[in-house]
Amino acid sequence: MKLLIANRGEIAVRVIRACRELGIPTVAVYSDCDRGARHVRDADQAVHIGPSPARDSYLRIDRLLDAARATGADAVHPGYGFLAENAAFARACADAGLTFVGPSPEAITLMGSKTGARAVAIRAGVPVVPGTDAPLGANATDEAIAREGARVGYPLMVKAVAGGGGKGMRVVESADALLNAVRTARSEAGSAFGDSAVYFERRLKKPRHIEIQLLGDHYGTIVPFVERECSIQRRHQKVVEESPSLAVDAHLRRRIADAASSVAAAAGYGNAGTIEFLLDEDGSFYFLEMNTRLQVEHPVTEMVTSQDLVHWQIRIARGERLSIEPEQALSPHGHAIECRIYAEDTDQGFMPSPGFVRAIRPSAGPGVRDDGGVLPGYTVPVFYDSMIAKLIAWGASRPDAVSRMLRALQEYEVIGVRTTIPFFLWLLRQPDFVAGRFDTTYLDRLLVSRRGESFSEFTEDDERAIVIATALDAMFRSLQGGASRQGGRSAWTNAGRQEALR
Repeated sequence: MKLLIANRGEIAVRVIRACRELGIPTVAVYSDCDRGARHVRDADQAVHIGPSPARDSYLRIDRLLDAARATGADAVHPGYGFLAENAAFARACADAGLTFVGPSPEAITLMGSKTGARAVAIRAGVPVVPGTDAPLGANATDEAIAREGARVGYPLMVKAVAGGGGKGMRVVESADALLNAVRTARSEAGSAFGDSAVYFERRLKKPRHIEIQLLGDHYGTIVPFVERECSIQRRHQKVVEESPSLAVDAHLRRRIADAASSVAAAAGYGNAGTIEFLLDEDGSFYFLEMNTRLQVEHPVTEMVTSQDLVHWQIRIARGERLSIEPEQALSPHGHAIECRIYAEDTDQGFMPSPGFVRAIRPSAGPGVRDDGGVLPGYTVPVFYDSMIAKLIAWGASRPDAVSRMLRALQEYEVIGVRTTIPFFLWLLRQPDFVAGRFDTTYLDRLLVSRRGESFSEFTEDDERAIVIATALDAMFRSLQGGASRQGGRSAWTNAGRQEALR
């Protein structure tokens, strides 16, 4: 097997590492602005696939298939985002004779539609949040929309049928605001996913967001894993993830895991996927959606189960049978927590903070894992998601994991761009977070109460760091100049790596 990774950033680096451990050669792809990116340097080969905008590079199925053919790759890992949940891409890979490291095109199509996935859950006997069972397309009249809103009841959520990540999603408190919310959600969904259809779901008052990671092989075996707690969200996007959840005991865990397995079996699902649920205050849970890919937050599951999910993705794609004991997958060892480190200015409303990374020193030490995608000298681009790393901490208990995460955040240094690290140092000290008293609305409410306040202060340590970073910057630019005098080969390139194909 030779694997092409149809993605970039930290997830591409994560897959490359797994392939090295399995002895599988890798091919990276890159756009103009990613020419010097870490995943390009780490892979065995790299292929340029187009200009910086994703629509001209990472979303070009034809160029990705050309790159596979040119390098002799016979398998493709889609990562997450971009084309990871695109059934047409999975089908094109199959038609080209490539092994797609993910579910079948049919499963992606079935579960990629939020209304279609609801129908599967209902057939499997799994409770769903009350809502519409059919999409409301562009032809739906205002009268039909109003009738559906009244039937579902308020408050409700307007949600895009395709896609996720909080795009095409609006909260509606009353009938007066419904039509405007639908128009806005449709416009956003059409731009993000090429599908403007929406549907409605009743909004639960204070739910927790609980998800079950699962693996399925090609022989009908499905293994669900211990739940992840994903309730710390900002504008419907996950910010902090944990495993296990303080709100789930062993009995409830088994019930939710059984429900997730039933949905996956009803969909004929194979490879890695995640079933997401809303957990109500009274202990009732409801199917929300399925993500037909590897999740951003998969490391916390790996940390508490000692399983490598990317290894298993590849092994399943090669036709191997799952050999994980179900009880082991549902029995967490300790507690893990993940913080997504973005290049964002948290004092300016979490605005993206692209720019030149002068220096970066990830945290290390016992129980700390850094899934990073950026090296010093890289310019964080404006074209993509601004995540530069995921920081994961493990502890024997949740308090231990939180304490270790705070230590790791304090040690993590990124110079040149602003990051979300100061925000996490503040958040993880909040009394309700420490006590586990939160729901999906918690963080947004907390941020409203803090509006206008700064998360970080300029200190003497910052000043010293800037002096050091300036010196590193000068050294790096000097090395770049030397590289250009050597015919363009970077002084940072591993001598054993193959030259990138142009």
